[in-house]
Amino acid sequence: MAIILITKNLEEEINKKFKKESIKIFEHIYSLKENPKKGKEIGVVGGILIKELKYKNHRFYFLVDGYKIKILSIKELSNCVLKFVRMSDKNTQQKVINEIKDILRKIGEEHFT
Repeated sequence: MAIILITKNLEEEINKKFKKESIKIFEHIYSLKENPKKGKEIGVVGGILIKELKYKNHRFYFLVDGYKIKILSIKELSNCVLKFVRMSDKNTQQKVINEIKDILRKIGEEHFT
């Protein structure tokens, strides 16, 4: 089972924007514990894989060790950490992806809190 981390800023943004529906969104995000290979690959920066998980018209972006997710089986991914960092709607999708890549290149994963 994978470990799911959601940054505090993202959690607050989800709760503020979706209110009661946020429960369904968090259930959708935590479903990755059982199947961490779910989600669409967006890009790779320095071995860190950026993936997106869709929910209706919104996308939730998370970071994962690209080598582990590609090589290991689902049963072996028990110590794999999926870190959700940002969300976007369809209109701001590319802007948010570029911001994530830029932050990873310049500062690294630690910047996402």
